[in-house]
Amino acid sequence: MVENRSCKSCLVLASSSQQETDWPYMFSGKRPLPLEISGSDACHQETKLPKLFSNDTSRYESSSDLDVLIQPIGRDNSINCLIRCSRSYYGSIASLNRSFRSVIRSGEIYKSRRQKGVTEHWVYFSCDLLQWEAFDPIQCKWMHLPPMPPNGCFIFGDKESLAVGTELLVFGKELNSQVIYRYSILTNSWTFGTSMNSPRCLFGSASLGEIAILAGGCDSQGNILSTAEMYNSETQKWETLPSMNTPRKMCSGVFMDKKFYVIGGTGGVGNDARVLTCGEEYDLELKKWTEIPNMSVAAGEAEKPVAPGAPPLVAVVNNELYAADHADMEVKKYDKEKKSWLTIGRLPERAVSMNGWGLAFRACGDRLIVIGGQTASGGSFIELNSWVPSEGPPQWNLLARKRSGNFVYNCAVMGC
Repeated sequence: MVENRSCKSCLVLASSSQQETDWPYMFSGKRPLPLEISGSDACHQETKLPKLFSNDTSRYESSSDLDVLIQPIGRDNSINCLIRCSRSYYGSIASLNRSFRSVIRSGEIYKSRRQKGVTEHWVYFSCDLLQWEAFDPIQCKWMHLPPMPPNGCFIFGDKESLAVGTELLVFGKELNSQVIYRYSILTNSWTFGTSMNSPRCLFGSASLGEIAILAGGCDSQGNILSTAEMYNSETQKWETLPSMNTPRKMCSGVFMDKKFYVIGGTGGVGNDARVLTCGEEYDLELKKWTEIPNMSVAAGEAEKPVAPGAPPLVAVVNNELYAADHADMEVKKYDKEKKSWLTIGRLPERAVSMNGWGLAFRACGDRLIVIGGQTASGGSFIELNSWVPSEGPPQWNLLARKRSGNFVYNCAVMGC
């Protein structure tokens, strides 16, 4: 699998050898992408492509070109070759001719990758109101996404994010309603996403391939929900699922062992508000929810007042559940048999947050990553720290560092 290539030594410094581009490796009709940008002025450098990747594709566009990608080996073998290329190069490949462009922009290449088990995980995060960054941990490159469309209420309101299939969904509020913005890596552009059947915020969510599940949260009147929905990124449609046993908001979601889990959160309102220590498991085949006692990291806080902290910071790697305890700066692992949490190590020393806000804790392929910022005498920086659980107790490596805002508003990992 592409994701297993090592990148332990790739420390990206914004002021020296940082590789960065305003174009996230996707062809959008007029401009092919650079294969590589390097050097001290990398983030300002405009690289000219060799003639092979010229925009002049007319000489390739014959009637047979639509069916045969690499003619000597045929269409199927061509695609089998392409799915093993890093998707960092798909922009340049798409600029070769109409046939290559079609197979990549249609999403066919990503469907084939998913069927063959070839996956690359890229990190998408926002430290600004409208700007999103992406980081490719394999090629060790930063990328700027196009700015989100300006929208006054949406900009300054709370937002949530989710990556599913080849899409990044950002959830927020307009003046009198909730709205979803959808970024597609196939077109390198933002559009409006399809509205949920029951719009909500402060929900738990997670994705698995081309599907995602959202559960709980609040509606526009502030009512805490037990309802759930499943989104299919290929059809861009929402399907209503059975409701959970317990209404909850400010919860987190993960996929583990091909089941969806909602963890923690709060229930009740006013004087009845309480921390929920239970979790719930949704079986996609049986279409049934099962409550799991003491699944929250905050299991000992059931009787405490609801604090204004972030939802549980949880992530799954190789079907094992991990949590970041920001208060004690610890990493914990969930014991499925004993249904309890065990402290296994420390978070990176620079993983600062405000009650868990501003810090991202995510699974990225076979590794866990912590993304957070710090303010130094030279300005604000964002840092990505990485640990591979299969290699032993937590030993965090500084994967990348970049001058940026030091508060992570939203973060998602896209695997495709």
